[in-house]
Amino acid sequence: MRRSGRWLTAGATATALALIPGTAFAEKDPGGGGTRGGNTSGSINGNTITSKVRFDPQLPAGKTQSGDFHATSNWTPPACWYEPMSAAEFKAVSEASYTSVVNDPAQPSYAKSSMAELKKIYTETKYKDYNLDQADKGAFWVGVQNPNRKDDLASFSCSDLPEWVPNGTPPPVRNAITPEVLAQAAYNQLDIPTTTVTLAPKPENIKVNLATWVYHDRAEFKPVKVTASLSAGGTNISATTTARPVSLHIKAGTSDAQLHPGSGDCAINTDGTIGAAYSADSDGKAPPCGLTYLRSSGNGSYTLEASITWEVSWTGSNGQDGNLPSGTFSTTQNVIVQEIQAVNR
Repeated sequence: MRRSGRWLTAGATATALALIPGTAFAEKDPGGGGTRGGNTSGSINGNTITSKVRFDPQLPAGKTQSGDFHATSNWTPPACWYEPMSAAEFKAVSEASYTSVVNDPAQPSYAKSSMAELKKIYTETKYKDYNLDQADKGAFWVGVQNPNRKDDLASFSCSDLPEWVPNGTPPPVRNAITPEVLAQAAYNQLDIPTTTVTLAPKPENIKVNLATWVYHDRAEFKPVKVTASLSAGGTNISATTTARPVSLHIKAGTSDAQLHPGSGDCAINTDGTIGAAYSADSDGKAPPCGLTYLRSSGNGSYTLEASITWEVSWTGSNGQDGNLPSGTFSTTQNVIVQEIQAVNR
């Protein structure tokens, strides 16, 4: 990557160059979810800047957001943002990054020179000793990555050099952290449950021209919430993002099928269920949610797909609220469709 008119080689590690635009990394707090108190941000992990945004609940260690849950539009949560960091912490991570590069014999001289130029900005030219004498009057706003999008090239777009911002002054950077940005970041943390709809008859016993009833129990069909918060550098904000299940869309896995209703969209009932459970008096009736296969699956099976749509909204600590793009989560089941065998005597 090119910095200060020079090329920094791959040997200049991301951790060592954490303060050079486009190389700051945000990582999840290994301690787990919940809001951590304090009045500083940009916590330090080695010599890298990490986000202090906290999520409650936080996804379990090693788990990512349900892989099949995605916005129904091309929208994605922000890949990076700017948040405040105290003068003392900023000095610590800056000095650690500088030392890491200049003392590394594998680093080329121009990389070391670039780090020296960067250090002078915060110690001599634009600022004096990292503004430690004004520590209680403001904070440095630094670019960090969304911890859920660290492998996304867009996460390197918050590449402005850290800037000092006095308390009470809106930070002059794009995508500065706000309740709305927190709400968008929480979108990545929504732990949408994997749910399989109930079929009657069972998936291995479906018959041609006989209706298959699709049902979803309300016990599993409930809202999911995540609160994202930041307490740092005089900034104390939060937002709660809520996903509510609203409908189910079914696909038969073949064009030789009739959907019920015809659109394949099954609305949520007033009691929170979708469709209706099959009962003894259901024979001969069309299900409120289901399908009728018109052709056998032969020696194979059809893949029935059930996509649940979740409407997503948010409320912020500043009194603002709004909607985020709806998302869908799809599950599939293999169904065997058999011809009804008739015996003539």
